Amino acid sequence: MASGPDSLIDERPVRGTRPSNRRELIIAAAARLFYRQGFTRTSMGEIAEAVAIGPSALYRHFRSKGDLLKTVVDDSFASMRDRIAQLDSGEFDELADGFAPVLVKNREIGVLWRRESRNLEASVRAEAQEQVREVAGSLAGLISIGRPDLTADDADLLSWCVFGVATSISFHQLNLPHDQLVALLVELVDSVLHVELPEPEEPSPPTPDAMPSRHSRRETILATAIQLFSQHGYSQVGMEDIGAAVGIAGPSVYNHFSSKADLLIVGTVRSAEWLRMDLLQALRVATDPVDGLCRLLRSYSSFVLASPYLVDLLITELDQLAEADRRRARQAQLDYIGEWVHLLQSVHPEMDAVSARIRVQATLSMMSDVALILRLRQRPGLAAEIAAVGARILAVD
Repeated sequence: MASGPDSLIDERPVRGTRPSNRRELIIAAAARLFYRQGFTRTSMGEIAEAVAIGPSALYRHFRSKGDLLKTVVDDSFASMRDRIAQLDSGEFDELADGFAPVLVKNREIGVLWRRESRNLEASVRAEAQEQVREVAGSLAGLISIGRPDLTADDADLLSWCVFGVATSISFHQLNLPHDQLVALLVELVDSVLHVELPEPEEPSPPTPDAMPSRHSRRETILATAIQLFSQHGYSQVGMEDIGAAVGIAGPSVYNHFSSKADLLIVGTVRSAEWLRMDLLQALRVATDPVDGLCRLLRSYSSFVLASPYLVDLLITELDQLAEADRRRARQAQLDYIGEWVHLLQSVHPEMDAVSARIRVQATLSMMSDVALILRLRQRPGLAAEIAAVGARILAVD
């Protein structure tokens, strides 16, 4: 990988030595392992081994794995927060150039924030979420100054779109030479900063949810479980939690689903199937590749706003599936994204496959991130707005 967690540690320290930056090496090793394996699948012993010390020495620096995760999450935001703070109100045109390189250097930020921070204690996680809001708020302030044509709410929306695009590289392993990746991310962030949002729409009836109407107990349980998995993490949610949220005893959930894993499988399969059907519909009626992409942008934005937690499972929880189920789910994702990439390269034949895929991933991640924020979801015309941002990212506007 050109950058990111795999480059956090260039080499393992020699066992028996006492490097002056041992604490920093521990944090870097933990960030890499949490990013690769997840918090719950990483032991303190593995982290200690990564920096050539014994577990007892590790505990002299951090009281627990949770304490270490908190430090990793805090540190991941420090560089981004500090870089934004260095930009003054007159540097809007340099915002993308200043912001994007930090995200390339700290490529793990998105996964640590969106997936791993759910393993923090509630009060600590609230602090981490506040850090995210502070970063977005600072971005919104700079955008408001540089784009006086926007309302404060519009600048707020674009700040979260920027954040979604910039952190999208955390969720894939696509490789480009470092300078080329930085340049591409700068271009994508800059495209969001300068997008022309469509005129506000009158409030419209809610988009039908991709989940069936919750008339049956089974569907109520499934919808509730999906939301809990998204908000708290699959490993942090038990059948008792699901039952309590639905208003039944935990064991009663087994009358409808054989296991917690069964709930996750049904959710991921349903999401993948809906996206596939929508893709086929768009391709069948599209008049050309540009029209096909625009149709996909509109339909995906509507879907993710109607079922944000369902889509989130495909981003954050596939590693929790059994190997065969995980392989099928990932292949469905690859096939879906591959169709977007094929259309994009048909529109822009000069675009290489990796760069095209990074653009598509940035577009989908941006929409998914925005959809998870309730107050943004309540904006009239949001589906059209994020579709317009996506069209700018894909250069089909």
